[in-house]
Amino acid sequence: MKRFEIITEADARILDVGETVVLQRGGHVTPLAADTLKARRVTVLSDDRLESSADGLAPVSDIKRVAIGGDHSSLALKAAIIQALRGKGVAVHDLGTLTADPVDYPDTAARVATSVARGEADAGIVIDGAGIGSSIAANKVKGVRAAVCHDVTMARYARQHNGANVLSLGSTLISTKDALEVVDVWLHTAMSEPRYIRRLAKIRALEDGR
Repeated sequence: MKRFEIITEADARILDVGETVVLQRGGHVTPLAADTLKARRVTVLSDDRLESSADGLAPVSDIKRVAIGGDHSSLALKAAIIQALRGKGVAVHDLGTLTADPVDYPDTAARVATSVARGEADAGIVIDGAGIGSSIAANKVKGVRAAVCHDVTMARYARQHNGANVLSLGSTLISTKDALEVVDVWLHTAMSEPRYIRRLAKIRALEDGR
């Protein structure tokens, strides 16, 4: 990501359309450059803004409370995950469903995502047949970053690189044994590198329509 102390009209004209750049602390954008940046849809992030935006962006690293929910296909896998987590001293809030009667995955995913967004849970787990629908639904809740993970590598990347605070699993696509390994890796992988957090600031900007 390019960094500037001052952005002039000449600088603005050679930046790629849609590019994001960083303005160093105390930096300045000239009036003509500001118009060109806007026309070229260039996003300018300040060092001060990046530092302040880190608050609340990186997912909770010391996870003690987990919200979990899934549709009617999730019952067996959800129960196994709850048992494993509680066995390790993690508080788990089961947000349903609790019976085999058909339910819609957006409803269960929304309950989990909302719990995480409100800070009622440190992390969330959503489950449906493939995990895709619940992930899409959860990501509609502002502040939630849900990722489908079906192996430990995806779980590690989802947390470390993408700051996922909700894990989505497909009950028909992963064994209970593998799912428990994914959950364990996902919950114990932290996100700390500034370059990753800066990217989350851009995701937040998209959410805010900036």
